[in-house]
Amino acid sequence: MRFTLSHAVPRPLHAIRHLVLVSAIVPLAHAAELRPPDPAAEGAVPPAMATFKAAEPLAKLVAEAVQNNPEIQAARKDSDAASQRIAPAAALDDPMLEAGFVNVPTNSFRLDQEDMTMKMVGVSQRFPYPGKRGLREDVASADARAADYNLQETVNRIVRDLKVAYFDLGLVLASTRLVEKNRAILEQFLRIAEARYAVGQGNQADVLKAQTQLSKMDDELIKLGRERPMLEADMNRTLGRGIASVPPAPEPAELRETPLRFEALYEHALRSRPQLLALQSTIARNEKALALAHKDYYPDFDVRLSYDQRDNMPNGTKRSDMVSVTLAINLPVWHESKRGPRVAEAQAMRDQAERMYAAQRNELAMKLRQQNATAEQNLRSARLYQKDILPQARLTVEASLAAYRVNRVDFLTLLDNQMSIFNFELAYAAAVANYNKALAEIDLLTGRPAQ
Repeated sequence: MRFTLSHAVPRPLHAIRHLVLVSAIVPLAHAAELRPPDPAAEGAVPPAMATFKAAEPLAKLVAEAVQNNPEIQAARKDSDAASQRIAPAAALDDPMLEAGFVNVPTNSFRLDQEDMTMKMVGVSQRFPYPGKRGLREDVASADARAADYNLQETVNRIVRDLKVAYFDLGLVLASTRLVEKNRAILEQFLRIAEARYAVGQGNQADVLKAQTQLSKMDDELIKLGRERPMLEADMNRTLGRGIASVPPAPEPAELRETPLRFEALYEHALRSRPQLLALQSTIARNEKALALAHKDYYPDFDVRLSYDQRDNMPNGTKRSDMVSVTLAINLPVWHESKRGPRVAEAQAMRDQAERMYAAQRNELAMKLRQQNATAEQNLRSARLYQKDILPQARLTVEASLAAYRVNRVDFLTLLDNQMSIFNFELAYAAAVANYNKALAEIDLLTGRPAQ
């Protein structure tokens, strides 16, 4: 136990010591107000904060994540690859070059014996049925648009992850500062309880209660210290930094009110959410694929041009060379086993994309309504703590201190009032962080550009 018995010291000296300790609490209680962190105003930086460098603006970290995150880089490469598939999709097949000997007699293998023996060189080219090449290009273009929208969605999702980790880490650091500050006040309370107990004006329960609250503060610091490395690792992941990189320190959280109206947000999301736009491109792509499957019932054309050179007759008579032009088509006769299943597959893929789009719209409306309500609730809570609860709680602590000096309030009441203001400050910090995180989720859901 952390209390002493000093019967050898005169009681007046104990009384003077008691008054000095009580008076020392007043500035500490006034310092408990939750403001943007200022090391000069709050005293020395706690040990838990000592390894952090200067705070980095969120906008700077967003730009770094967009540039360096491996997942975004992979999505960017996928978009580039999809755009390169458009031109080949509409291109003709490579022409075929052929050469050989035609109608060579087997009894002599002479090239001048028979009139129809020729040395031939030819070229052939396949031409798809009109409309097929355009549909193939449309399919590839729709795939490229979907890949580009998926890239935008990936960027927005990574930025959302970064913002959430940024605000969570900021909350942990703000909570650490509040715990350190409250712990310093509780240590003063403990000295007062010990002094009063030593002169017979207090009781042992006051001392034990103060020690218990100090132990709780130590436990809170342990919990916060456990959360901090996980959030730092998450931020480094989204930023594309290495394991040994120093994690960024977030700026103090601010309550920046943003107008939120569900109907306007939902309409904006339908127009701008990359995920929905990608599904729309997929639907358009599958429509073109279905049309292409129907075109497969029509034949393609093979055009062949060849030049046939003939040798002179054995008696020297000259033979004229020949030119051949042929046209061939494939016969699309295997409907049930080949083309019918392809059409059915294309229809199923189109219907699947349409159902997926409808499901994503419903999920978007649900999540947007949830995050909108979360933002509004946390905004109201933060306003209440900022304008009403915290000022009233501080006045209560000041009044308790004044009453405690003249023994009109017991120690436990004073301690409970101080713990109440500590809990209110934590709740205010959490409300601000949760409000900012809800705004980050709304930005993702509505497809607002990363910023």
